[in-house]
Amino acid sequence: MQLFYNPNISENDSTFNFDKDESRHIVKVLRKKIGDTLHITNGRGWLFEAELTLVEQKHCTVKIKSQQLQTKREFKLHLAVAPTKMNDRYEWFLEKATEIGIEEITPIICDNSERKVVKLERFEKIIQSAMKQSLQCYLPKLNALMTFKDFVTQGVNVQKYIAHCEDTDRQSLKSELKSNNDCLILIGPEGDFSAQEIETALEQNFKPVMLGETRLRTETAAIVACHSVALMHE
Repeated sequence: MQLFYNPNISENDSTFNFDKDESRHIVKVLRKKIGDTLHITNGRGWLFEAELTLVEQKHCTVKIKSQQLQTKREFKLHLAVAPTKMNDRYEWFLEKATEIGIEEITPIICDNSERKVVKLERFEKIIQSAMKQSLQCYLPKLNALMTFKDFVTQGVNVQKYIAHCEDTDRQSLKSELKSNNDCLILIGPEGDFSAQEIETALEQNFKPVMLGETRLRTETAAIVACHSVALMHE
């Protein structure tokens, strides 16, 4: 099954019109014809099965044949991850985390961050593509770039963890996670969190955790954290 994403389609629609770019893709690339079936999601959990009724390079229309609201996970995972020096590594993280399963992502600027500018529009497209590729109907929320201090002092009432490499009293993330509870995990930059950042996080009731015995790259640590949460809920 090939999945299309369009945030404008609604469960109340009986027909839907694709824009010029999507219509061109349907006609020129996929070579779809009248009567062919398309599967579409709006990223809010709905999966639509639709039949093409008009096929033109600038205008394609479908008739909605059926719709189904996909089951949502009983918990939410939010990863706050510092942008990596090499941008493609962060994009890899976004793609893989979306495939594994995640609800929210926030890029955070830390004391040791080497990259302090990100392209949210490109990140959003990568997340959308990964959602479609993995046949999911819930689009992860991508937040704007924030400073570490502004982020950790928001007072969010969920399980909160900071994964760092300092040789202090830390427990494994696996041993600390609680089933079916929303959780937030902080992943630092290549140079790790600073001592002051770790102290600030602890003051905000973040629990210090480790992700294994080896030192991990930022994007690897983020995926390990994401996968640990997914495995616990299998």
